[in-house]
Amino acid sequence: MNEVTHQRIKTNGIWMHIAEQGTGPLVLLLHGFPEIWYSWRHQIGYLAKHGYHVVAPDMRGYGDTDSPLSPSSYSIQHLVGDLVGILDHFGEQKAFVVGHDFGAIAAWHLSLFRPDRVKALIALSAPYFERSSSTRDSESVRRIFSDGCYVYQFQEPGRAEKSFARYDYLTVMKKFLLYNKTDYFVAPPGMEIIDYLETPAVLPPWISEEDLQVYAEKFEESGFTGALNYFRTIELYWELMGPWQGSKISVPAKLIVGDKDIGFEIVGTREYVKGSVLKSLVPDLEVVILDGHHFIQQEKAQEVSDEILSFLRKFPP
Repeated sequence: MNEVTHQRIKTNGIWMHIAEQGTGPLVLLLHGFPEIWYSWRHQIGYLAKHGYHVVAPDMRGYGDTDSPLSPSSYSIQHLVGDLVGILDHFGEQKAFVVGHDFGAIAAWHLSLFRPDRVKALIALSAPYFERSSSTRDSESVRRIFSDGCYVYQFQEPGRAEKSFARYDYLTVMKKFLLYNKTDYFVAPPGMEIIDYLETPAVLPPWISEEDLQVYAEKFEESGFTGALNYFRTIELYWELMGPWQGSKISVPAKLIVGDKDIGFEIVGTREYVKGSVLKSLVPDLEVVILDGHHFIQQEKAQEVSDEILSFLRKFPP
């Protein structure tokens, strides 16, 4: 079997770096914050070995993919346009789409906007939420979590970049990727979230110092602004999503979430995932809850790989 190869392709007006391996039906693996294609290192070879053409891009603003300067260039419509461009590049009408965190949000919305391009989707750590018809998302975040919430702090251009700069890149990655508490990222009054997060002295068994260095080196090259710009489109998201109010996700979907994920125990998310409201928005949905935290595809690599493969096999070529 061939090894992972890398190239940059033109899609939706930007140059996007992709890692790919294997032949067969196309599977897109979409990372979240603060990651790169490397977060799927365990799944790429596994799925390729089982007969799939696996493509894991650095999402817009990350790694070796272009980072447009304007935060408005990171809308969900831009992200979905990038993904449609990947399918067009490979001459594929449809693909399986697997996303984690912000990558899952992109996968949900590709399925919402262009169900004709999605065979099935698997979302990790991020259930589908319908846009509120009455309350802007940024207002909801501030009301529920206060000004110390990372989502609110990341809204202000330059604020997080300035606070991150007090630490080396490896330390920043450790603070985010190794967070293992179940409470949300909310700093005390007057404190920046990066100062609030602890730096673990001992690494968990699922990630090595070398793995963390891969992330650190890429963010040292690219900076964090592109990644943070995703958070700076929250207001724009609310403004642009009105036409899809009340729409459902019609493609087959699977949600995989860790029971210790920081987002799972807040504001009724566990009940939402297990209840009827999510099922009404995503009628053809399967939910799997694993023993794990937020970066579940790395922490529980084999379990997640098996869950992905078992779902893909329900849809033979």
